[in-house]
Amino acid sequence: MDVKEFFRKRPADDVAMAVDFVMVSLLLLFVGIWAWRTYMTTAPYVDPDKYPIRGIDVSAHNGMINFESVADEGYEFVFLKATEGSSFRDTNLRLNYEKATKAGLLVGVYHYFRFDDDGVAQAQNLLHSIGDRELDLGIAVDVETEGNATGVPPDSIKIRLRDMTDYLNLRGYRVLFYSNRDGYYDLLLPEMEGMPLWICSFQSNPIEAEWTFWQYDHRGRVRGINGDVDLNAFSGSRADFRGFVLDSRRVAGE
Repeated sequence: MDVKEFFRKRPADDVAMAVDFVMVSLLLLFVGIWAWRTYMTTAPYVDPDKYPIRGIDVSAHNGMINFESVADEGYEFVFLKATEGSSFRDTNLRLNYEKATKAGLLVGVYHYFRFDDDGVAQAQNLLHSIGDRELDLGIAVDVETEGNATGVPPDSIKIRLRDMTDYLNLRGYRVLFYSNRDGYYDLLLPEMEGMPLWICSFQSNPIEAEWTFWQYDHRGRVRGINGDVDLNAFSGSRADFRGFVLDSRRVAGE
């Protein structure tokens, strides 16, 4: 092959190489997504004898829910999204609370904590949304980086979180914290060590720390709910769960 012939064929070869590169990249991307969904978010086995109390957590994103069917499936508690930051309120809280309590489920609420929002203002938004509703499981504060503000110093986050927690405690509410491993170690320790923990983990050993609730599946299927729903387990026996509920109600003065 002479020089002219080489340069005549070179562009076609470059195009073919580019196409091959794109195809390989797309294949690797799809394999990565499949592996992540299959192995990183696949629910672990949760022994029903060891963890007999199961529940769900929902928000307006789950749509209209038949809580009677949820209860018939054997689920006994639910955490309902109430608020986010200092102004957002979940539009389905009122309806979800009424339907869940009517179905006999024990109810708690959760608040998505905004790193860049004043802690007291977030607590006030939450309490205004709760109103005079009785809570069996208290309040969970969701502390995670996903979807949150970036660039906020951890010390500032912890101060705002402490402000919110202290305000809720003074108003008579029991607080537990929802987070994953990174959030627990980076944002909750050491200040919140010993507080009730609701851990999100897809590993058979959720975390090397004491926990109260375990969110073990983001893609659960429950009759009465269209689409995926988060599944949770309580850490102890049925007697332990009754004790937790009684303690939560006692703190609230019910």
